[in-house]
Amino acid sequence: MGFRAAFKIHPKILAAIDAMGFTVPTEIQKRVIAPILDGKDVMGLAQTGTGKTAAFAIPILHRLMMGKLKKTRVLVIAPTRELAEQIKEEFEMLAKKTKFRCCSIYGGVSKKPQLKDLRNRVEIVTACPGRLLDLLSSTDMDFSNIETLVLDEADRMLDMGFMPDIKKIIKYLPAKRQNLMFSATMPASVNRLASSILNDPVKVELKASMPAEAVSHYLYPVAQNQKNDLLFEILKTVESESVLVFARTRAKTKRITEKLRRSGFDADCIHKDRSQQQRQRALTNFKSGKVKILIATDIAARGIDVSTISHVINYDVPEDADMYIHRIGRTGRVARSGDAFTFVTDMDRKLVREIEKIVGQKIERRWLDDFNYEQTKTEYVTTSRDSDKKSSKSRSRRPRGRGRGKSAGKTGVKSPAKSTAKPSRKERQKAKQGNKPKLKSQRKSRRSKFAK
Repeated sequence: MGFRAAFKIHPKILAAIDAMGFTVPTEIQKRVIAPILDGKDVMGLAQTGTGKTAAFAIPILHRLMMGKLKKTRVLVIAPTRELAEQIKEEFEMLAKKTKFRCCSIYGGVSKKPQLKDLRNRVEIVTACPGRLLDLLSSTDMDFSNIETLVLDEADRMLDMGFMPDIKKIIKYLPAKRQNLMFSATMPASVNRLASSILNDPVKVELKASMPAEAVSHYLYPVAQNQKNDLLFEILKTVESESVLVFARTRAKTKRITEKLRRSGFDADCIHKDRSQQQRQRALTNFKSGKVKILIATDIAARGIDVSTISHVINYDVPEDADMYIHRIGRTGRVARSGDAFTFVTDMDRKLVREIEKIVGQKIERRWLDDFNYEQTKTEYVTTSRDSDKKSSKSRSRRPRGRGRGKSAGKTGVKSPAKSTAKPSRKERQKAKQGNKPKLKSQRKSRRSKFAK
């Protein structure tokens, strides 16, 4: 059943839906659009890549058609600049046949154009909490006409410490409004936030704790110092469209990008240290296909919505299983399939167990046939608890000693305990003087000793 048959939506919005190529609603859209059209609060739990943005944008635009223009009536709060920009772009595409205007508010760029848009009373605002709160507290912006508040990817916003900012922003909004909250996972912090904001919400849960079903998962055991070589080999051998690589730190992201470029790959990166203009240019080139490989940190990658991503490669294992869901949600989006490759070392056993638990199955291990592994293939075959215990036992050593039997390894003399107290200033000075080489004049020659 298509959008026209399933929902009573304004013809102008339906025309935009057809132009975007949407034919059949996704599961989250089927279950969320109707209650939003009815004006109810909604708590939606669904992984990324399920058509979540359109699920709230379509009914919101339909409701806006019944009101006046030149009033800021919708506020969408998102954790990162990229996501705020992506939501704005989707609203603009769906509102193409209407007169509604959108703007995005985030840091890293000039405030002047943003203030101009707000003073012109655009109907839809997408924003990051930090910059929005800054503008609200330092200017006379009027948000008293807000009819709908949307908190997108609420779990990531709370992880990034935006809870106090969100509470302060809500104080600037009218008490009577529609509240929509969307999240990929439902930790206790999100549950508490939902209880404090939502009024008798309709709860829609689509396997929120499970990754997208269209994604295939593989683990690549490898030594830490061989990750770069393995990444280069995979990129050479695997047939792919666009590849998104996740690294844990900004420095590592930059380092991988430079090495890939030197090796002849079309690569770019996005991380917090890059300017908004640099990040936007990298993302635009990645979307257009000019850049085939994008390396990103977890925070910077929020909002990357590129349908051609065929592979997500976790250069570093994510710090928790929930983050794994967010990462691999960048591939296998909306009726497409994708592959998720994760590089794992012996240090990642515990994290791998957590990921396998949330995936609901043991993830297949893979090794490249012509790759020169440093004994990794035999060291990391399984991640079961039993194998962990066996490997730890095999690494343990018996204490050295003479003889055999019960007394083996015992010397009979207790070694003095090492002092943990810090040496005094005088002791440090003496130690420094003792290590300094004596001057030539201070040395006593053996010859002078026997001269008498």
